[in-house]
Amino acid sequence: MVSKNAGMKPSRFYIERQVTRALTPTGGFLEKFAFSLNPYIGCAFGDNGGCPFCYVRMLPVAQTMPGAWGTWVVAKINLPQLLEVELKALEASGKLQDSAVFMSSATDPYQGYERLLKLTHAALEQFVRRSPRRLVLQTRSPLVERDADILRALRDRLIVSLTLETDDERVRRALTPTSPSVARRLLTARRLREAGLFVQLAIAPMLPNRPERFARLAAEAADRVVVDTYAGDGAGGQRSQKLGMEELYRRKLGIGGALNAGAETPLIAAMRARLGPHRVLIGKDGFNMT
Repeated sequence: MVSKNAGMKPSRFYIERQVTRALTPTGGFLEKFAFSLNPYIGCAFGDNGGCPFCYVRMLPVAQTMPGAWGTWVVAKINLPQLLEVELKALEASGKLQDSAVFMSSATDPYQGYERLLKLTHAALEQFVRRSPRRLVLQTRSPLVERDADILRALRDRLIVSLTLETDDERVRRALTPTSPSVARRLLTARRLREAGLFVQLAIAPMLPNRPERFARLAAEAADRVVVDTYAGDGAGGQRSQKLGMEELYRRKLGIGGALNAGAETPLIAAMRARLGPHRVLIGKDGFNMT
């Protein structure tokens, strides 16, 4: 079924599609995870083709539908039913207890379409019934607060990872104007942490920031942080270079050095001084610390 708008932004198309599997075996960047789970294909965050740094736009999945990445979203409408079957099979084989699942690796599980379809919510209900060793729930959306109760049921096996690329609202507005504000995402992190959940801030990719202030805000909102740079784009920064991040920094922010090696050093130092080294993880190794 194809619907235009579906109560969302009028420039986007929303499609419901049957798929053949829920869990996708993973590796590469997410080498410590057995599976990824993406309830949707595409992402409604970002404008004019999505967030400018999103390297998923350069992957084959971005060709699922005609039109630029960020202008369409496909909902895997039968995903909860498939997930139930797949989790049963993993449980029966004895593999479920040793598996880690990353949700989601190529989309946001809490973008606007989730308000209507609740595929992420339904998937979480399946994980409550049959839980893997670890579930990492990655999002930038305050909508995750809606599922606080069900997340608490998973808390011993769950990491809620909230994307927050910068503490500077000016930078956020310049580069990702349709994403939730810095303040709103920090509020979500604090609320989930106060609810007893383990909260991680994914500073990925790191955008220009004020290190000391960012570290103070992170210490108040999260149990730990993962700092990643454009080198974490799956191609050592080459995808980010092709996406034109250097030129975008100059045009939108009036600065250069988007891909400079070591740009993350001041932030990591400030984070470690404020949070302690054990609460500050780096890049690929950090994301795989399950």
